[in-house]
Amino acid sequence: MSRAQAPDEAVRAAGAVDPDYPIDPVPASARRSLFSLAVVLLGFTFFTPTMLAGAQVGTAFPFATLVGVLLLGSAVLGVYVAVIGAIGARTGLTTVMMCRYALGTRGSKLASLLLGGTQVGWYGVTVATLAGLTASALGWEGDGAEIALMVVGGAVMGVTAYYGYKGMYALSLVSVPLMLVLAGWVTWRSLEEVGGWSGLAAIEPTGSMTVALAVTVVVGTFASGGTQAPNWTRFARTPVAGFWACLVAFLIGELLMLGFGAIGALSFGEGDFVLVLYQLGLVGWGLVFLVANLWTTNDNTAYNFGVAGAEIANSRSKKPFVIGGVVLGTLLAVTGIYDNLIDYLSWLGVLIPPLGGVIIGDFLARWRGGMVRAAAELPGVEWRNVAVYAVAASAAWWSNEAQWFIPPVIGIAVAIAGVLVVQRGRRPAGVPA
Repeated sequence: MSRAQAPDEAVRAAGAVDPDYPIDPVPASARRSLFSLAVVLLGFTFFTPTMLAGAQVGTAFPFATLVGVLLLGSAVLGVYVAVIGAIGARTGLTTVMMCRYALGTRGSKLASLLLGGTQVGWYGVTVATLAGLTASALGWEGDGAEIALMVVGGAVMGVTAYYGYKGMYALSLVSVPLMLVLAGWVTWRSLEEVGGWSGLAAIEPTGSMTVALAVTVVVGTFASGGTQAPNWTRFARTPVAGFWACLVAFLIGELLMLGFGAIGALSFGEGDFVLVLYQLGLVGWGLVFLVANLWTTNDNTAYNFGVAGAEIANSRSKKPFVIGGVVLGTLLAVTGIYDNLIDYLSWLGVLIPPLGGVIIGDFLARWRGGMVRAAAELPGVEWRNVAVYAVAASAAWWSNEAQWFIPPVIGIAVAIAGVLVVQRGRRPAGVPA
């Protein structure tokens, strides 16, 4: 099926549907252009905390090695997200709704809790980043000022997500160019600080990190968000458009953000990108750029946990779950999630990609030729795929602990191969072979 199926008669009879279709296939009439999707997804990946992750990786490697690490991590993330994004465009469904087919109607709740929960965590990281930058730029000192900024910022950034795709697109049209200007300014100032590219290449690393961990961190920056790319690519007119929108955002956009952050870190010998920005004299217009950038990404993040909550409750409105996630994410910001970013990213790189691998494998094994329309025909729990996810996540965890190869790649590969094996020859009733 190259386009989403129209909602069932039962769906039409059930009443009004949220214009963002949190639990229904997106109809052809609501599909968007490749440009529109790319702008929204770039607004998601043009993310200051990604630059922070790039900064922490950047201080651990010589420049030549660093370039290879960032390219590898971005390529793994970009290709993985592009594939799952194309599947989202073909089905017209969100990631968590596709999990109903892969994991069952009750098994999908595990995916919704995992994906929605990690996005709530990212919301907290972004709120904390915004509060710290704003307090520093305005010269406000003390924990009380930052906490107040977290509360206000957390509430304001949830507003556009409440209004869905249209709000995110409008905001991204403004923030993406602003972020490119900011990133270019950071790079120019950083190169000026060390005497150009030759000076940058001569800098010795001040930190320590294995290549496997560095790639896991890179993938972890958008392991959760990227796995939920179908939340946007389901609006694509074709699977090809969904694929390319994801590749542009999650390979090129991600690589740019990581690279800008790493260059700043190497130039100033500082692994915390927020402190790099302080040293560059972040005031006035710089703060405006950052607020626009962080707002855009948290807008997408709130949208993600909104549709995850809608799947859990089987609700055709995501709005109550956007509000609840904003409250929880802001509480996480206040209680210090920002201080544990690398550990958080490492766990995301281990736990989330195997879930995407299960979706990709199940799509290839059972429903690439079409999908069962009636929810009654889906099992409560698809135990075979749940077991494969557990094995794949365990393999990724072992790879991370043993520092062998690249944990996200291990998790994805084991998940796809495992599902193809356990589902060999099995197709849902009514779906042609």
